[in-house]
Amino acid sequence: MILALSGGTGVSKMVDGLAQVHGQDGLSVIVNTGDDGDFYGLRVCPDIDICTYVLAGVVADRGWGYADDTFRCLDGLSTYGEEAWFGLGDRDLATHIFRTVRLAQGARLSEVTAEIGARLGVKAPRILAPKAGQLRKLVVFVPKDHAEAVRAAVFRAGAGRIGAYDECSFQTEGAGTFRAGPGTDPFVGQQGIRHTEAEVRLEVVLPVAQEAAVVAAMVHAHPYEEVAYDLVPLVNAHPGLGAGMWGELDKPLEEKEFLSLLKEGFGLKVVRHTRLLGKPIERIAWCGGSGAFLIGRAKVVGADAYLTSDVKYHEFFDADSKLILADIGHYGSEQFTMNLIQRRLGELFPTFAVRLTEMVTDPIYHF
Repeated sequence: MILALSGGTGVSKMVDGLAQVHGQDGLSVIVNTGDDGDFYGLRVCPDIDICTYVLAGVVADRGWGYADDTFRCLDGLSTYGEEAWFGLGDRDLATHIFRTVRLAQGARLSEVTAEIGARLGVKAPRILAPKAGQLRKLVVFVPKDHAEAVRAAVFRAGAGRIGAYDECSFQTEGAGTFRAGPGTDPFVGQQGIRHTEAEVRLEVVLPVAQEAAVVAAMVHAHPYEEVAYDLVPLVNAHPGLGAGMWGELDKPLEEKEFLSLLKEGFGLKVVRHTRLLGKPIERIAWCGGSGAFLIGRAKVVGADAYLTSDVKYHEFFDADSKLILADIGHYGSEQFTMNLIQRRLGELFPTFAVRLTEMVTDPIYHF
Protein backbone atom coordinates (compact mmCIF):
# COMPACT_ATOMS: atom_id res chain seq x y z
CA MET A 1 0.00 0.00 0.00
CA ILE A 2 1.30 3.46 -0.99
CA LEU A 3 -0.13 6.57 0.71
CA ALA A 4 0.20 9.91 -1.08
CA LEU A 5 -0.74 13.43 0.02
CA SER A 6 -2.24 15.51 -2.79
CA GLY A 7 -2.89 19.24 -2.77
CA GLY A 8 -3.58 20.24 -6.37
CA THR A 9 -2.28 20.15 -9.93
CA GLY A 10 1.40 19.51 -9.17
CA VAL A 11 1.00 16.72 -6.66
CA SER A 12 -1.78 15.08 -8.67
CA LYS A 13 0.73 14.53 -11.49
CA MET A 14 2.96 12.71 -9.01
CA VAL A 15 -0.03 10.61 -7.93
CA ASP A 16 -0.68 9.76 -11.58
CA GLY A 17 2.92 8.63 -11.95
CA LEU A 18 2.67 6.44 -8.85
CA ALA A 19 -0.53 4.90 -10.21
CA GLN A 20 1.12 4.09 -13.53
CA VAL A 21 4.10 2.43 -11.83
CA HIS A 22 2.41 0.65 -8.92
CA GLY A 23 -1.23 0.47 -10.04
CA GLN A 24 -4.24 2.22 -8.53
CA ASP A 25 -5.37 -0.73 -6.41
CA GLY A 26 -2.42 -0.32 -4.04
CA LEU A 27 -2.57 3.47 -3.92
CA SER A 28 -4.40 5.59 -1.34
CA VAL A 29 -4.52 9.38 -1.66
CA ILE A 30 -5.29 11.90 1.07
CA VAL A 31 -6.49 15.02 -0.77
CA ASN A 32 -6.63 18.59 0.51
CA THR A 33 -10.17 19.77 1.28
CA GLY A 34 -9.21 23.16 2.70
CA ASP A 35 -10.11 24.86 -0.59
CA ASP A 36 -13.58 23.30 -0.81
CA GLY A 37 -16.39 25.81 -1.03
CA ASP A 38 -19.77 26.69 -2.48
CA PHE A 39 -20.08 28.30 -5.91
CA TYR A 40 -23.60 29.43 -6.87
CA GLY A 41 -25.05 26.86 -4.49
CA LEU A 42 -22.86 23.99 -5.73
CA ARG A 43 -20.34 22.20 -3.53
CA VAL A 44 -16.96 22.44 -5.26
CA CYS A 45 -14.01 20.30 -4.15
CA PRO A 46 -11.23 21.42 -6.54
CA ASP A 47 -8.31 19.31 -5.32
CA ILE A 48 -10.40 16.16 -5.00
CA ASP A 49 -11.70 16.65 -8.53
CA ILE A 50 -8.25 17.35 -9.98
CA CYS A 51 -6.88 14.15 -8.47
CA THR A 52 -9.94 12.20 -9.59
CA TYR A 53 -9.79 13.51 -13.15
CA VAL A 54 -6.06 12.77 -13.39
CA LEU A 55 -6.45 9.16 -12.22
CA ALA A 56 -9.47 8.71 -14.48
CA GLY A 57 -7.48 9.99 -17.46
CA VAL A 58 -9.90 12.81 -18.29
CA VAL A 59 -8.04 15.86 -16.96
CA ALA A 60 -7.48 18.81 -19.30
CA ASP A 61 -3.98 19.69 -20.54
CA ARG A 62 -3.93 22.76 -18.28
CA GLY A 63 -3.89 20.39 -15.27
CA TRP A 64 -7.42 20.86 -13.94
CA GLY A 65 -10.98 20.40 -15.17
CA TYR A 66 -12.29 18.07 -17.89
CA ALA A 67 -10.47 17.68 -21.17
CA ASP A 68 -12.20 19.34 -24.15
CA ASP A 69 -14.71 21.02 -21.86
CA THR A 70 -16.86 24.00 -22.85
CA PHE A 71 -17.74 27.08 -20.79
CA ARG A 72 -21.16 28.07 -22.07
CA CYS A 73 -22.68 28.13 -18.58
CA LEU A 74 -20.06 30.60 -17.31
CA ASP A 75 -20.54 32.70 -20.44
CA GLY A 76 -24.23 32.80 -19.62
CA LEU A 77 -23.52 33.94 -16.05
CA SER A 78 -21.33 36.74 -17.41
CA THR A 79 -24.24 37.86 -19.60
CA TYR A 80 -26.28 38.40 -16.44
CA GLY A 81 -23.49 40.41 -14.85
CA GLU A 82 -22.48 37.66 -12.43
CA GLU A 83 -18.85 36.97 -11.56
CA ALA A 84 -17.40 34.06 -13.49
CA TRP A 85 -13.78 34.16 -12.37
CA PHE A 86 -13.82 30.55 -11.18
CA GLY A 87 -13.25 28.78 -14.51
CA LEU A 88 -15.57 25.81 -14.18
CA GLY A 89 -16.34 24.05 -17.45
CA ASP A 90 -19.74 22.62 -18.27
CA ARG A 91 -18.76 18.99 -17.59
CA ASP A 92 -16.95 20.09 -14.46
CA LEU A 93 -20.13 21.83 -13.33
CA ALA A 94 -21.95 18.56 -13.91
CA THR A 95 -19.63 16.96 -11.35
CA HIS A 96 -20.51 19.63 -8.79
CA ILE A 97 -24.22 19.39 -9.52
CA PHE A 98 -24.01 15.63 -9.09
CA ARG A 99 -22.13 16.01 -5.81
CA THR A 100 -24.53 18.64 -4.46
CA VAL A 101 -27.64 16.66 -5.34
CA ARG A 102 -26.22 13.49 -3.78
CA LEU A 103 -25.21 15.31 -0.60
CA ALA A 104 -28.63 16.94 -0.31
CA GLN A 105 -30.84 13.98 -1.23
CA GLY A 106 -28.75 10.88 -0.60
CA ALA A 107 -30.04 9.27 -3.83
CA ARG A 108 -28.22 6.05 -4.68
CA LEU A 109 -26.95 5.90 -8.23
CA SER A 110 -25.84 2.34 -7.50
CA GLU A 111 -29.48 1.18 -7.65
CA VAL A 112 -29.71 2.10 -11.33
CA THR A 113 -26.40 0.46 -12.22
CA ALA A 114 -27.25 -2.63 -10.17
CA GLU A 115 -30.41 -3.07 -12.24
CA ILE A 116 -28.29 -3.08 -15.40
CA GLY A 117 -26.01 -5.70 -13.90
CA ALA A 118 -28.94 -7.91 -12.95
CA ARG A 119 -30.05 -7.93 -16.60
CA LEU A 120 -26.66 -9.37 -17.52
CA GLY A 121 -26.57 -12.01 -14.80
CA VAL A 122 -23.66 -10.45 -12.90
CA LYS A 123 -22.90 -12.04 -9.54
CA ALA A 124 -21.86 -9.99 -6.49
CA PRO A 125 -21.67 -6.60 -8.25
CA ARG A 126 -19.48 -3.91 -6.67
CA ILE A 127 -19.33 -0.15 -7.12
CA LEU A 128 -16.78 0.76 -9.81
CA ALA A 129 -15.87 4.18 -8.35
CA PRO A 130 -17.04 4.36 -4.70
CA LYS A 131 -17.83 7.87 -3.50
CA ALA A 132 -16.06 9.30 -0.44
CA GLY A 133 -17.45 11.77 2.08
CA GLN A 134 -20.88 10.13 2.28
CA LEU A 135 -20.50 8.52 5.71
CA ARG A 136 -20.67 9.72 9.31
CA LYS A 137 -19.71 8.06 12.58
CA LEU A 138 -22.15 8.55 15.43
CA VAL A 139 -20.73 8.31 18.97
CA VAL A 140 -23.29 8.48 21.78
CA PHE A 141 -22.93 8.03 25.51
CA VAL A 142 -25.76 5.96 27.04
CA PRO A 143 -26.55 4.61 30.51
CA LYS A 144 -25.45 1.00 30.52
CA ASP A 145 -28.96 -0.41 31.04
CA HIS A 146 -30.33 1.55 28.04
CA ALA A 147 -27.54 0.87 25.53
CA GLU A 148 -29.39 -1.95 23.76
CA ALA A 149 -32.55 0.13 23.30
CA VAL A 150 -30.60 3.00 21.75
CA ARG A 151 -28.58 0.60 19.59
CA ALA A 152 -31.74 -1.05 18.25
CA ALA A 153 -33.31 2.35 17.53
CA VAL A 154 -30.40 3.65 15.43
CA PHE A 155 -30.21 0.33 13.58
CA ARG A 156 -33.88 0.61 12.63
CA ALA A 157 -33.27 4.18 11.42
CA GLY A 158 -30.52 3.07 9.00
CA ALA A 159 -27.25 3.11 10.95
CA GLY A 160 -24.79 0.27 11.36
CA ARG A 161 -24.50 -0.99 7.79
CA ILE A 162 -21.02 -1.77 6.40
CA GLY A 163 -21.08 -3.37 2.95
CA ALA A 164 -23.19 -6.55 3.08
CA TYR A 165 -23.25 -6.51 6.90
CA ASP A 166 -25.80 -4.68 9.03
CA GLU A 167 -26.31 -4.01 12.76
CA CYS A 168 -22.59 -3.22 13.08
CA SER A 169 -21.54 -1.31 16.21
CA PHE A 170 -18.80 -1.00 18.80
CA GLN A 171 -19.01 -0.14 22.48
CA THR A 172 -16.76 0.54 25.42
CA GLU A 173 -17.77 0.98 29.03
CA GLY A 174 -16.82 3.87 31.27
CA ALA A 175 -18.14 6.45 33.71
CA GLY A 176 -19.84 9.70 32.73
CA THR A 177 -20.28 12.71 34.99
CA PHE A 178 -22.75 15.59 34.90
CA ARG A 179 -24.48 18.08 37.17
CA ALA A 180 -28.12 18.98 36.54
CA GLY A 181 -28.86 22.69 36.50
CA PRO A 182 -31.91 24.65 37.67
CA GLY A 183 -35.16 23.75 35.92
CA THR A 184 -33.95 20.34 34.78
CA ASP A 185 -35.60 16.98 35.34
CA PRO A 186 -32.63 14.58 35.41
CA PHE A 187 -33.20 10.91 34.61
CA VAL A 188 -30.69 10.07 37.37
CA GLY A 189 -29.02 12.27 39.99
CA GLN A 190 -30.17 15.51 41.60
CA GLN A 191 -30.04 19.18 40.69
CA GLY A 192 -26.87 20.94 41.76
CA ILE A 193 -24.97 17.76 42.66
CA ARG A 194 -22.41 16.15 40.39
CA HIS A 195 -23.47 12.64 39.44
CA THR A 196 -21.38 9.73 38.14
CA GLU A 197 -23.14 7.15 35.98
CA ALA A 198 -21.97 3.85 34.46
CA GLU A 199 -22.28 4.52 30.72
CA VAL A 200 -21.53 2.91 27.37
CA ARG A 201 -19.80 4.70 24.51
CA LEU A 202 -21.72 3.39 21.50
CA GLU A 203 -20.33 3.88 17.96
CA VAL A 204 -22.06 3.25 14.63
CA VAL A 205 -21.51 4.27 11.00
CA LEU A 206 -24.35 5.82 8.99
CA PRO A 207 -24.92 7.33 5.53
CA VAL A 208 -25.15 11.12 5.35
CA ALA A 209 -28.65 10.78 3.90
CA GLN A 210 -29.84 8.99 7.07
CA GLU A 211 -28.26 11.43 9.53
CA ALA A 212 -31.43 13.27 10.55
CA ALA A 213 -33.47 10.07 10.94
CA VAL A 214 -30.76 8.30 12.96
CA VAL A 215 -30.19 11.25 15.31
CA ALA A 216 -33.95 11.63 15.87
CA ALA A 217 -34.28 7.91 16.66
CA MET A 218 -31.32 8.07 19.03
CA VAL A 219 -32.69 11.06 20.94
CA HIS A 220 -36.15 9.46 21.17
CA ALA A 221 -34.76 6.20 22.60
CA HIS A 222 -32.27 7.87 24.96
CA PRO A 223 -33.42 8.41 28.55
CA TYR A 224 -31.47 11.64 29.17
CA GLU A 225 -32.90 15.14 28.75
CA GLU A 226 -29.67 16.27 27.11
CA VAL A 227 -27.99 13.62 24.99
CA ALA A 228 -24.19 13.75 24.67
CA TYR A 229 -23.19 12.60 21.19
CA ASP A 230 -20.69 13.31 18.40
CA LEU A 231 -21.15 13.20 14.62
CA VAL A 232 -17.81 12.67 12.90
CA PRO A 233 -17.37 13.09 9.09
CA LEU A 234 -15.54 10.14 7.52
CA VAL A 235 -13.37 10.12 4.41
CA ASN A 236 -14.03 6.41 3.88
CA ALA A 237 -15.51 5.60 0.49
CA HIS A 238 -19.13 4.48 0.69
CA PRO A 239 -19.12 0.88 -0.62
CA GLY A 240 -22.73 1.17 -1.76
CA LEU A 241 -22.68 4.62 -3.33
CA GLY A 242 -20.78 5.86 -6.36
CA ALA A 243 -20.62 5.66 -10.12
CA GLY A 244 -20.70 2.47 -12.16
CA MET A 245 -20.42 -1.16 -11.05
CA TRP A 246 -18.39 -4.25 -11.87
CA GLY A 247 -18.63 -7.97 -11.30
CA GLU A 248 -18.27 -11.43 -12.79
CA LEU A 249 -20.68 -13.25 -15.09
CA ASP A 250 -22.00 -16.64 -14.00
CA LYS A 251 -19.88 -18.20 -16.73
CA PRO A 252 -17.39 -16.83 -19.29
CA LEU A 253 -18.81 -15.90 -22.68
CA GLU A 254 -17.18 -15.63 -26.06
CA GLU A 255 -16.96 -12.03 -27.24
CA LYS A 256 -19.62 -12.28 -29.95
CA GLU A 257 -21.86 -14.22 -27.57
CA PHE A 258 -21.50 -11.39 -25.05
CA LEU A 259 -22.35 -8.73 -27.63
CA SER A 260 -25.40 -10.78 -28.66
CA LEU A 261 -26.41 -10.88 -24.99
CA LEU A 262 -26.23 -7.09 -24.87
CA LYS A 263 -28.44 -6.72 -27.94
CA GLU A 264 -31.00 -9.20 -26.63
CA GLY A 265 -30.98 -8.08 -22.98
CA PHE A 266 -31.29 -4.38 -23.78
CA GLY A 267 -33.43 -4.70 -26.89
CA LEU A 268 -30.82 -3.05 -29.10
CA LYS A 269 -30.55 -2.99 -32.88
CA VAL A 270 -26.87 -2.10 -32.82
CA VAL A 271 -23.95 -2.01 -30.36
CA ARG A 272 -20.94 0.19 -31.07
CA HIS A 273 -17.77 -1.41 -29.74
CA THR A 274 -14.00 -1.52 -30.02
CA ARG A 275 -12.23 -4.36 -31.80
CA LEU A 276 -12.56 -7.89 -30.47
CA LEU A 277 -9.53 -9.13 -28.51
CA GLY A 278 -9.94 -12.89 -28.92
CA LYS A 279 -10.43 -13.72 -25.24
CA PRO A 280 -13.48 -14.75 -23.17
CA ILE A 281 -15.58 -12.18 -21.31
CA GLU A 282 -15.95 -12.95 -17.60
CA ARG A 283 -15.47 -9.74 -15.62
CA ILE A 284 -17.48 -6.75 -16.81
CA ALA A 285 -17.96 -3.16 -15.71
CA TRP A 286 -20.81 -0.83 -16.61
CA CYS A 287 -22.21 2.62 -16.01
CA GLY A 288 -25.61 3.93 -17.08
CA GLY A 289 -25.70 7.17 -19.03
CA SER A 290 -22.55 8.99 -20.12
CA GLY A 291 -19.89 6.84 -18.48
CA ALA A 292 -16.78 7.34 -20.60
CA PHE A 293 -15.10 8.97 -17.58
CA LEU A 294 -14.87 5.50 -15.97
CA ILE A 295 -13.06 3.71 -18.81
CA GLY A 296 -9.78 4.02 -16.92
CA ARG A 297 -11.36 2.68 -13.75
CA ALA A 298 -12.80 -0.30 -15.65
CA LYS A 299 -9.28 -1.15 -16.80
CA VAL A 300 -7.96 -0.85 -13.25
CA VAL A 301 -10.41 -3.45 -11.89
CA GLY A 302 -9.43 -5.81 -14.73
CA ALA A 303 -12.72 -5.76 -16.64
CA ASP A 304 -12.81 -7.73 -19.88
CA ALA A 305 -15.60 -5.46 -21.17
CA TYR A 306 -17.02 -2.09 -20.19
CA LEU A 307 -20.47 -1.01 -21.33
CA THR A 308 -21.82 2.51 -21.14
CA SER A 309 -23.09 5.15 -23.58
CA ASP A 310 -22.33 8.47 -25.28
CA VAL A 311 -18.73 7.43 -26.02
CA LYS A 312 -17.01 9.90 -28.33
CA TYR A 313 -14.75 8.90 -31.21
CA HIS A 314 -11.45 9.59 -29.45
CA GLU A 315 -12.66 8.01 -26.22
CA PHE A 316 -12.89 4.63 -27.93
CA PHE A 317 -9.09 4.72 -28.17
CA ASP A 318 -8.93 4.79 -24.34
CA ALA A 319 -9.82 1.08 -24.32
CA ASP A 320 -6.20 0.62 -25.42
CA SER A 321 -6.77 -3.06 -26.35
CA LYS A 322 -7.16 -3.82 -22.63
CA LEU A 323 -10.93 -4.43 -22.81
CA ILE A 324 -13.89 -4.27 -25.16
CA LEU A 325 -15.62 -0.91 -24.85
CA ALA A 326 -19.31 -1.21 -25.80
CA ASP A 327 -21.63 1.76 -26.29
CA ILE A 328 -25.24 0.61 -25.83
CA GLY A 329 -26.80 4.06 -26.21
CA HIS A 330 -28.02 6.50 -23.58
CA TYR A 331 -31.62 5.28 -23.66
CA GLY A 332 -30.50 1.66 -23.67
CA SER A 333 -28.37 2.09 -20.57
CA GLU A 334 -31.02 3.92 -18.53
CA GLN A 335 -34.27 2.31 -19.71
CA PHE A 336 -34.61 0.12 -16.61
CA THR A 337 -34.74 3.06 -14.22
CA MET A 338 -38.52 2.99 -14.47
CA ASN A 339 -38.48 -0.58 -13.13
CA LEU A 340 -36.79 0.72 -10.00
CA ILE A 341 -39.38 3.47 -9.67
CA GLN A 342 -42.19 0.96 -10.16
CA ARG A 343 -40.74 -1.33 -7.51
CA ARG A 344 -40.29 1.51 -5.02
CA LEU A 345 -43.80 2.87 -5.59
CA GLY A 346 -45.15 -0.63 -5.09
CA GLU A 347 -43.36 -0.82 -1.74
CA LEU A 348 -44.68 2.58 -0.64
CA PHE A 349 -48.25 2.04 -1.89
CA PRO A 350 -48.89 -1.73 -1.76
CA THR A 351 -52.65 -1.35 -2.39
CA PHE A 352 -52.10 0.50 -5.69
CA ALA A 353 -51.32 -1.07 -9.05
CA VAL A 354 -48.27 0.58 -10.61
CA ARG A 355 -48.05 0.04 -14.36
CA LEU A 356 -45.16 0.77 -16.69
CA THR A 357 -45.67 2.85 -19.80
CA GLU A 358 -45.20 1.13 -23.13
CA MET A 359 -44.14 4.38 -24.80
CA VAL A 360 -40.55 4.41 -26.08
CA THR A 361 -38.98 7.83 -25.55
CA ASP A 362 -35.65 7.13 -27.27
CA PRO A 363 -35.23 9.98 -29.81
CA ILE A 364 -32.64 8.02 -31.82
CA TYR A 365 -33.70 5.76 -34.69
CA HIS A 366 -31.57 3.43 -36.80
CA PHE A 367 -32.08 3.02 -40.55
